[in-house]
Amino acid sequence: MDIRDVTPDDLDDVIDLRKRSFGPMSAADIDRWRRAVLPVLEQGRYVGVFDGSRLAGAARLRQFTQWWHGRPQPMAGIAGVTVGPEDRGRGVGTRLMRAVIRRGASLGDAVSVLYPATTPIYRSVGYEHAGARHLVTLPAEALRTIRPATDVKLRRMGPGDAAEVISLLHRVHGAARASGPASWNADTWRLWLGNQDDFLYLADDGYVIYRWSGGDIEVENLVAGSEETLRALWSLVGSASSVAEHVVASVAPDDPVLWLLREWSTVKVRQVRWMFRVLDVAAAVERRGYPEHVTCDAVVSVTDPVRGGGTWRLEISGGSGAVTPVTSADGVQLSVNGFSALYAGIPAATLRLSGLMSGDDRYDEALDSAFAAKPYMLEYW
Repeated sequence: MDIRDVTPDDLDDVIDLRKRSFGPMSAADIDRWRRAVLPVLEQGRYVGVFDGSRLAGAARLRQFTQWWHGRPQPMAGIAGVTVGPEDRGRGVGTRLMRAVIRRGASLGDAVSVLYPATTPIYRSVGYEHAGARHLVTLPAEALRTIRPATDVKLRRMGPGDAAEVISLLHRVHGAARASGPASWNADTWRLWLGNQDDFLYLADDGYVIYRWSGGDIEVENLVAGSEETLRALWSLVGSASSVAEHVVASVAPDDPVLWLLREWSTVKVRQVRWMFRVLDVAAAVERRGYPEHVTCDAVVSVTDPVRGGGTWRLEISGGSGAVTPVTSADGVQLSVNGFSALYAGIPAATLRLSGLMSGDDRYDEALDSAFAAKPYMLEYW
Protein backbone atom coordinates (compact mmCIF):
# COMPACT_ATOMS: atom_id res chain seq x y z
CA MET A 1 0.00 0.00 0.00
CA ASP A 2 1.14 3.54 -0.81
CA ILE A 3 0.66 6.88 0.92
CA ARG A 4 -0.07 9.84 -1.34
CA ASP A 5 -2.05 13.06 -1.45
CA VAL A 6 -5.76 12.93 -2.21
CA THR A 7 -6.60 14.76 -5.47
CA PRO A 8 -9.90 16.10 -6.85
CA ASP A 9 -10.20 12.90 -8.89
CA ASP A 10 -10.28 10.88 -5.64
CA LEU A 11 -13.12 12.78 -3.95
CA ASP A 12 -15.91 10.44 -5.08
CA ASP A 13 -13.97 7.57 -3.51
CA VAL A 14 -13.46 9.58 -0.31
CA ILE A 15 -17.21 10.28 -0.13
CA ASP A 16 -17.88 6.57 -0.54
CA LEU A 17 -15.53 5.80 2.37
CA ARG A 18 -17.19 8.49 4.50
CA LYS A 19 -20.64 6.99 3.86
CA ARG A 20 -19.39 3.52 4.78
CA SER A 21 -17.76 4.89 7.94
CA PHE A 22 -20.17 7.58 9.19
CA GLY A 23 -23.48 6.92 7.43
CA PRO A 24 -25.44 8.53 4.59
CA MET A 25 -24.76 12.08 3.38
CA SER A 26 -27.41 14.30 1.81
CA ALA A 27 -26.75 16.07 -1.47
CA ALA A 28 -26.47 19.35 0.46
CA ASP A 29 -23.94 17.81 2.88
CA ILE A 30 -21.85 16.49 -0.01
CA ASP A 31 -21.87 19.86 -1.76
CA ARG A 32 -20.80 21.69 1.40
CA TRP A 33 -18.14 19.09 2.13
CA ARG A 34 -16.69 19.45 -1.38
CA ARG A 35 -16.56 23.24 -1.05
CA ALA A 36 -14.72 22.89 2.26
CA VAL A 37 -12.27 20.26 0.99
CA LEU A 38 -11.24 21.51 -2.44
CA PRO A 39 -9.12 24.45 -1.18
CA VAL A 40 -7.04 22.20 1.12
CA LEU A 41 -6.05 19.64 -1.52
CA GLU A 42 -3.41 21.94 -2.99
CA GLN A 43 -2.02 22.50 0.52
CA GLY A 44 -1.21 18.81 1.05
CA ARG A 45 -3.74 18.55 3.86
CA TYR A 46 -5.61 15.44 2.67
CA VAL A 47 -3.70 12.16 2.85
CA GLY A 48 -4.77 8.79 1.44
CA VAL A 49 -3.68 5.17 1.69
CA PHE A 50 -3.95 3.43 -1.67
CA ASP A 51 -3.91 -0.26 -2.51
CA GLY A 52 -2.86 0.11 -6.12
CA SER A 53 -5.39 2.57 -7.51
CA ARG A 54 -8.02 1.76 -4.87
CA LEU A 55 -8.48 4.15 -1.94
CA ALA A 56 -8.29 2.19 1.33
CA GLY A 57 -8.22 5.04 3.86
CA ALA A 58 -8.02 8.83 4.10
CA ALA A 59 -7.71 11.67 6.62
CA ARG A 60 -7.76 15.46 6.48
CA LEU A 61 -5.53 17.86 8.42
CA ARG A 62 -7.71 20.90 9.02
CA GLN A 63 -5.89 24.21 9.39
CA PHE A 64 -6.59 25.83 12.77
CA THR A 65 -5.18 28.40 15.12
CA GLN A 66 -5.24 27.17 18.73
CA TRP A 67 -4.61 29.18 21.90
CA TRP A 68 -2.51 27.89 24.81
CA HIS A 69 -2.46 30.21 27.81
CA GLY A 70 -3.59 32.99 25.52
CA ARG A 71 -0.90 32.54 22.89
CA PRO A 72 -1.93 31.35 19.38
CA GLN A 73 -0.16 28.79 17.25
CA PRO A 74 -0.92 26.70 14.13
CA MET A 75 -2.71 23.43 14.91
CA ALA A 76 -3.58 20.41 12.74
CA GLY A 77 -7.17 19.37 13.41
CA ILE A 78 -7.51 15.78 12.24
CA ALA A 79 -10.86 14.99 10.64
CA GLY A 80 -12.57 12.44 8.45
CA VAL A 81 -10.31 9.53 9.38
CA THR A 82 -11.85 6.70 7.36
CA VAL A 83 -10.83 3.16 6.46
CA GLY A 84 -12.84 0.93 4.14
CA PRO A 85 -14.64 -1.91 5.94
CA GLU A 86 -12.76 -4.50 3.88
CA ASP A 87 -9.41 -3.00 4.91
CA ARG A 88 -9.98 -2.74 8.66
CA GLY A 89 -7.69 -4.86 10.81
CA ARG A 90 -4.89 -4.69 8.23
CA GLY A 91 -2.97 -1.81 9.84
CA VAL A 92 -4.28 0.77 7.36
CA GLY A 93 -5.47 3.14 10.08
CA THR A 94 -2.14 3.09 11.92
CA ARG A 95 -0.19 3.62 8.73
CA LEU A 96 -2.50 6.47 7.78
CA MET A 97 -2.16 8.22 11.14
CA ARG A 98 1.62 7.93 11.16
CA ALA A 99 1.62 9.62 7.73
CA VAL A 100 -0.75 12.31 9.01
CA ILE A 101 1.53 13.08 11.97
CA ARG A 102 4.57 13.42 9.73
CA ARG A 103 2.61 15.58 7.29
CA GLY A 104 1.37 17.89 10.04
CA ALA A 105 4.92 18.43 11.29
CA SER A 106 6.20 19.07 7.76
CA LEU A 107 3.49 21.71 7.28
CA GLY A 108 4.70 23.55 10.38
CA ASP A 109 2.00 22.47 12.84
CA ALA A 110 3.63 21.73 16.21
CA VAL A 111 0.41 20.47 17.84
CA SER A 112 -2.61 18.46 16.73
CA VAL A 113 -6.12 17.71 18.00
CA LEU A 114 -8.78 15.17 17.11
CA TYR A 115 -12.16 13.98 18.34
CA PRO A 116 -11.86 10.18 18.54
CA ALA A 117 -14.47 7.64 17.55
CA THR A 118 -12.22 5.13 19.32
CA THR A 119 -9.06 5.82 21.30
CA PRO A 120 -6.63 2.84 21.09
CA ILE A 121 -5.38 3.55 17.56
CA TYR A 122 -4.76 7.22 18.35
CA ARG A 123 -3.06 6.53 21.65
CA SER A 124 -0.77 4.04 19.88
CA VAL A 125 0.62 6.88 17.73
CA GLY A 126 0.97 9.42 20.54
CA TYR A 127 -2.38 11.18 21.00
CA GLU A 128 -3.60 11.44 24.58
CA HIS A 129 -6.72 12.52 26.46
CA ALA A 130 -6.50 16.25 27.12
CA GLY A 131 -9.66 18.34 27.21
CA ALA A 132 -13.33 18.42 26.37
CA ARG A 133 -16.06 20.29 24.59
CA HIS A 134 -18.56 21.16 27.33
CA LEU A 135 -22.21 21.19 26.27
CA VAL A 136 -24.68 22.65 28.75
CA THR A 137 -28.42 22.15 28.52
CA LEU A 138 -30.53 24.66 30.38
CA PRO A 139 -34.13 25.87 30.29
CA ALA A 140 -34.44 28.65 27.75
CA GLU A 141 -36.46 30.57 30.33
CA ALA A 142 -33.37 30.71 32.59
CA LEU A 143 -31.71 33.10 30.16
CA ARG A 144 -34.57 35.55 30.61
CA THR A 145 -33.19 36.32 34.07
CA ILE A 146 -30.00 37.76 32.58
CA ARG A 147 -30.27 41.54 32.59
CA PRO A 148 -29.54 42.69 29.03
CA ALA A 149 -27.06 45.42 28.24
CA THR A 150 -28.88 48.04 26.19
CA ASP A 151 -25.81 49.97 25.05
CA VAL A 152 -24.23 47.11 23.07
CA LYS A 153 -24.75 47.40 19.34
CA LEU A 154 -25.35 44.07 17.60
CA ARG A 155 -25.57 43.50 13.89
CA ARG A 156 -26.13 40.50 11.68
CA MET A 157 -22.95 39.04 10.22
CA GLY A 158 -22.04 36.97 7.17
CA PRO A 159 -19.14 35.69 5.06
CA GLY A 160 -17.66 39.16 4.68
CA ASP A 161 -17.03 39.32 8.44
CA ALA A 162 -14.58 36.38 8.54
CA ALA A 163 -11.50 38.54 9.08
CA GLU A 164 -13.20 40.54 11.84
CA VAL A 165 -14.25 37.35 13.65
CA ILE A 166 -10.71 35.98 13.50
CA SER A 167 -9.28 39.25 14.83
CA LEU A 168 -11.86 39.27 17.62
CA LEU A 169 -10.94 35.71 18.66
CA HIS A 170 -7.27 36.67 18.88
CA ARG A 171 -8.13 39.55 21.20
CA VAL A 172 -10.60 37.72 23.43
CA HIS A 173 -8.80 34.38 23.81
CA GLY A 174 -5.49 36.18 24.32
CA ALA A 175 -6.87 38.43 27.04
CA ALA A 176 -8.56 35.47 28.78
CA ARG A 177 -5.32 33.41 28.71
CA ALA A 178 -7.45 30.62 27.26
CA SER A 179 -6.14 27.11 26.62
CA GLY A 180 -7.62 24.91 23.92
CA PRO A 181 -10.12 26.97 21.91
CA ALA A 182 -9.43 27.22 18.21
CA SER A 183 -10.29 29.31 15.17
CA TRP A 184 -10.97 28.12 11.64
CA ASN A 185 -8.97 29.67 8.83
CA ALA A 186 -10.49 32.49 6.77
CA ASP A 187 -11.75 30.26 3.94
CA THR A 188 -13.62 28.01 6.37
CA TRP A 189 -15.07 30.94 8.32
CA ARG A 190 -16.45 32.40 5.10
CA LEU A 191 -18.07 29.06 4.33
CA TRP A 192 -19.66 28.62 7.79
CA LEU A 193 -20.78 32.25 8.02
CA GLY A 194 -22.79 31.68 4.86
CA ASN A 195 -24.96 28.95 6.37
CA GLN A 196 -28.54 30.04 5.74
CA ASP A 197 -29.94 28.04 8.67
CA ASP A 198 -27.77 29.80 11.29
CA PHE A 199 -28.41 33.10 13.05
CA LEU A 200 -25.24 35.16 13.40
CA TYR A 201 -24.74 38.39 15.36
CA LEU A 202 -21.60 40.43 15.85
CA ALA A 203 -20.62 43.06 18.42
CA ASP A 204 -17.38 45.02 18.76
CA ASP A 205 -15.95 42.40 21.16
CA GLY A 206 -18.09 39.31 20.71
CA TYR A 207 -20.36 37.25 18.49
CA VAL A 208 -22.88 34.43 18.63
CA ILE A 209 -23.83 31.68 16.18
CA TYR A 210 -27.00 29.76 16.98
CA ARG A 211 -29.78 27.82 15.27
CA TRP A 212 -33.04 26.02 15.84
CA SER A 213 -32.70 22.31 16.60
CA GLY A 214 -36.17 20.80 16.71
CA GLY A 215 -37.95 22.79 19.40
CA ASP A 216 -34.72 23.86 21.10
CA ILE A 217 -31.99 26.42 20.46
CA GLU A 218 -28.45 25.20 19.77
CA VAL A 219 -25.65 27.70 20.43
CA GLU A 220 -22.69 26.73 18.28
CA ASN A 221 -20.38 29.50 19.44
CA LEU A 222 -20.67 32.48 21.77
CA VAL A 223 -17.58 34.51 22.57
CA ALA A 224 -17.53 37.81 24.48
CA GLY A 225 -14.78 40.07 25.75
CA SER A 226 -16.84 42.12 28.22
CA GLU A 227 -19.71 41.66 30.66
CA GLU A 228 -21.92 43.99 28.64
CA THR A 229 -21.46 42.03 25.41
CA LEU A 230 -21.86 38.71 27.23
CA ARG A 231 -25.21 39.87 28.64
CA ALA A 232 -26.35 41.23 25.30
CA LEU A 233 -25.58 38.03 23.40
CA TRP A 234 -27.10 35.62 25.93
CA SER A 235 -30.17 37.84 26.28
CA LEU A 236 -30.53 37.69 22.50
CA VAL A 237 -30.51 33.89 22.61
CA GLY A 238 -32.92 33.92 25.57
CA SER A 239 -35.41 36.04 23.65
CA ALA A 240 -36.55 32.80 21.96
CA SER A 241 -37.69 31.34 25.30
CA SER A 242 -41.34 31.96 24.53
CA VAL A 243 -41.04 29.25 21.88
CA ALA A 244 -37.91 27.20 22.68
CA GLU A 245 -37.93 24.87 25.69
CA HIS A 246 -34.18 24.35 26.12
CA VAL A 247 -30.89 25.88 25.03
CA VAL A 248 -27.92 23.60 24.33
CA ALA A 249 -24.67 25.54 24.22
CA SER A 250 -20.96 24.88 23.82
CA VAL A 251 -19.22 26.74 26.66
CA ALA A 252 -15.99 26.90 28.64
CA PRO A 253 -15.94 24.77 31.83
CA ASP A 254 -15.99 27.98 33.89
CA ASP A 255 -17.98 30.02 31.41
CA PRO A 256 -19.23 33.29 32.96
CA VAL A 257 -22.77 32.65 31.73
CA LEU A 258 -23.09 30.10 34.55
CA TRP A 259 -22.49 32.92 37.04
CA LEU A 260 -25.09 35.12 35.36
CA LEU A 261 -27.86 32.55 35.79
CA ARG A 262 -30.12 32.92 38.80
CA GLU A 263 -30.70 29.15 39.05
CA TRP A 264 -28.20 26.34 38.39
CA SER A 265 -30.02 23.28 39.66
CA THR A 266 -31.52 22.33 36.30
CA VAL A 267 -28.35 22.87 34.24
CA LYS A 268 -26.96 19.66 32.74
CA VAL A 269 -23.42 19.30 31.39
CA ARG A 270 -22.18 16.76 28.85
CA GLN A 271 -18.55 16.39 27.80
CA VAL A 272 -17.25 15.41 24.36
CA ARG A 273 -13.63 14.49 24.94
CA TRP A 274 -10.82 15.38 22.56
CA MET A 275 -7.27 14.10 22.21
CA PHE A 276 -4.10 16.13 21.80
CA ARG A 277 -0.63 15.45 20.42
CA VAL A 278 2.59 17.43 20.31
CA LEU A 279 4.15 16.99 16.87
CA ASP A 280 7.28 19.08 17.46
CA VAL A 281 8.42 19.40 21.09
CA ALA A 282 10.70 22.41 20.65
CA ALA A 283 8.31 24.45 18.51
CA ALA A 284 5.29 23.60 20.68
CA VAL A 285 7.04 24.72 23.88
CA GLU A 286 8.34 27.92 22.32
CA ARG A 287 4.96 28.85 20.82
CA ARG A 288 2.97 28.28 24.02
CA GLY A 289 2.12 30.92 26.60
CA TYR A 290 2.82 30.44 30.34
CA PRO A 291 1.93 32.21 33.59
CA GLU A 292 4.13 35.33 33.88
CA HIS A 293 5.26 34.61 37.45
CA VAL A 294 6.31 30.98 36.86
CA THR A 295 9.90 29.88 36.27
CA CYS A 296 10.91 26.37 35.30
CA ASP A 297 14.25 24.85 34.30
CA ALA A 298 13.83 21.13 33.61
CA VAL A 299 15.46 18.38 31.55
CA VAL A 300 12.82 16.34 29.73
CA SER A 301 13.27 13.25 27.57
CA VAL A 302 10.42 12.33 25.21
CA THR A 303 10.07 9.05 23.32
CA ASP A 304 8.01 9.22 20.14
CA PRO A 305 7.25 6.14 17.98
CA VAL A 306 6.65 8.31 14.91
CA ARG A 307 8.87 11.37 15.27
CA GLY A 308 11.76 9.81 17.20
CA GLY A 309 11.78 11.99 20.32
CA GLY A 310 14.82 13.43 22.07
CA THR A 311 16.04 15.18 25.23
CA TRP A 312 15.66 18.90 25.85
CA ARG A 313 16.22 21.50 28.54
CA LEU A 314 13.05 23.54 28.98
CA GLU A 315 13.58 27.04 30.34
CA ILE A 316 10.36 28.90 31.08
CA SER A 317 10.13 32.40 32.53
CA GLY A 318 8.30 35.68 31.96
CA GLY A 319 5.48 33.93 30.13
CA SER A 320 7.69 32.37 27.43
CA GLY A 321 9.57 29.12 26.91
CA ALA A 322 12.95 28.28 25.36
CA VAL A 323 14.18 24.82 24.37
CA THR A 324 17.73 23.51 23.99
CA PRO A 325 18.64 19.96 22.90
CA VAL A 326 20.89 18.22 25.44
CA THR A 327 22.56 14.83 25.73
CA SER A 328 21.99 14.33 29.47
CA ALA A 329 19.85 11.34 30.39
CA ASP A 330 19.03 12.81 33.80
CA GLY A 331 15.63 14.37 34.29
CA VAL A 332 12.04 13.46 33.46
CA GLN A 333 11.17 10.67 31.04
CA LEU A 334 7.87 10.80 29.18
CA SER A 335 6.27 9.10 26.24
CA VAL A 336 4.95 11.57 23.67
CA ASN A 337 1.51 10.71 25.07
CA GLY A 338 2.69 11.82 28.51
CA PHE A 339 4.34 14.99 27.26
CA SER A 340 1.23 15.91 25.25
CA ALA A 341 -0.92 15.44 28.36
CA LEU A 342 1.53 17.47 30.49
CA TYR A 343 1.44 20.28 27.89
CA ALA A 344 -2.36 20.28 28.20
CA GLY A 345 -2.25 20.68 31.97
CA ILE A 346 -2.58 17.09 33.20
CA PRO A 347 -0.72 16.97 36.58
CA ALA A 348 2.60 15.13 36.89
CA ALA A 349 1.17 12.98 39.70
CA THR A 350 -1.55 11.70 37.35
CA LEU A 351 1.00 10.98 34.62
CA ARG A 352 3.30 9.10 37.00
CA LEU A 353 0.49 6.96 38.40
CA SER A 354 -0.68 6.11 34.89
CA GLY A 355 2.83 5.14 33.72
CA LEU A 356 3.20 8.03 31.25
CA MET A 357 5.98 9.77 33.21
CA SER A 358 9.00 8.54 35.19
CA GLY A 359 12.46 9.66 36.29
CA ASP A 360 13.55 12.56 38.49
CA ASP A 361 10.55 14.05 40.31
CA ARG A 362 12.23 17.28 41.46
CA TYR A 363 10.87 19.10 38.41
CA ASP A 364 7.26 17.99 38.87
CA GLU A 365 5.94 21.01 40.75
CA ALA A 366 7.61 23.49 38.42
CA LEU A 367 6.31 21.64 35.34
CA ASP A 368 2.81 21.56 36.81
CA SER A 369 2.91 25.31 37.44
CA ALA A 370 4.27 26.12 33.99
CA PHE A 371 1.82 23.97 32.01
CA ALA A 372 -1.22 24.54 34.24
CA ALA A 373 -4.37 24.71 32.09
CA LYS A 374 -8.09 23.97 31.92
CA PRO A 375 -8.24 23.03 28.25
CA TYR A 376 -11.58 23.22 26.46
CA MET A 377 -12.97 23.70 22.99
CA LEU A 378 -16.00 25.45 21.60
CA GLU A 379 -15.50 23.91 18.16
CA TYR A 380 -16.30 20.46 16.79
CA TRP A 381 -15.26 18.94 13.47
